[in-house]
Amino acid sequence: MIGALAALVLSLAASTSALAPHHGAHRRHNAAGKSTSFAPRSTSYKLVDEYSGQNFFDGWDFFTDSDPTHGLVNYVSGSAATKLAYVQSDDTVVIAVDNSDGISVGGKRNSIRISTKKSYERGLFIADIFAMPHGCGVWPAYWSLGAGKDWPNAGEIDIIEGVNTNTENQITLHSGAGCVLDKTADAVARILGTTCESSDGNNAGCAYQQTGNTSYGHGFNLQAGGVFAHTLEASGISVWFFDRDAIPSDIQSKKPDPSSWGTPTAFFPNTQCDILSHFLAQSLIFDITVCGDWAGPAYASSGCPNTCNDAVANSSNFDVAQWKISSVRVYQ
Repeated sequence: MIGALAALVLSLAASTSALAPHHGAHRRHNAAGKSTSFAPRSTSYKLVDEYSGQNFFDGWDFFTDSDPTHGLVNYVSGSAATKLAYVQSDDTVVIAVDNSDGISVGGKRNSIRISTKKSYERGLFIADIFAMPHGCGVWPAYWSLGAGKDWPNAGEIDIIEGVNTNTENQITLHSGAGCVLDKTADAVARILGTTCESSDGNNAGCAYQQTGNTSYGHGFNLQAGGVFAHTLEASGISVWFFDRDAIPSDIQSKKPDPSSWGTPTAFFPNTQCDILSHFLAQSLIFDITVCGDWAGPAYASSGCPNTCNDAVANSSNFDVAQWKISSVRVYQ
């Protein structure tokens, strides 16, 4: 998520998501006319890690450095974090922005960014989410980041991301040089950009935008959320989104079979990108920032009042700036 927005961003209508910049260090052609289709692994996926319930946070580290995306937040841990990151008695995991009064215009709010202690070279990742943060100035993301190299050379995968009053989720990859999204990829969402290579000055990445109003923000929350599932394999990166009332039974039974799920919401095949060399072992991340390099510039066209700095001081903007998570499961 850092730096100036790409020209593609500026061309998008105000009613759609602007193509996101990266999260920072925390972020062969086919024959013409033929589509590149998702090819699932032939072997069955087995559950290797489950993050859920009262022990959810045992598997995550709290990030406390300055926000690399220049958001108006202080990422906190320890006693400060317990007020914003906790598990309810019904085992719902809550991750929130401080919504107390007394923050000045242009000030900073306490918030949370967590990443899994473990990283994964490949696998199937299934996040069951009841609600996501949204609102004026709010910029949440569920994503993953590769370690061991300077951003973006180990890769970044953004599964859920949007800002302000967006209603359609954006799915984005950021990579080092030599990775392009094949335009023939068969996916449900619409392609926003095909250049995955990112840098501080040109960081839009290759991206899809979902359609409809249930994949992000208020519309997502009204239906008690849903499931985002994605695979990281040598054949490519695939992402599916299922509304709450359409979650496949094999996901619910913990015996997922992506080959039965149909066309992915987003598909990044390996035809013009060697996926596993560009996306190294990934740690999963949830965060919520405020304003910053995307929500700030997009604020004026969002329909929100005044400025993003003003929004920070309005505590009511953050009453629903919360992740509410049922579980995150990892299969290999």
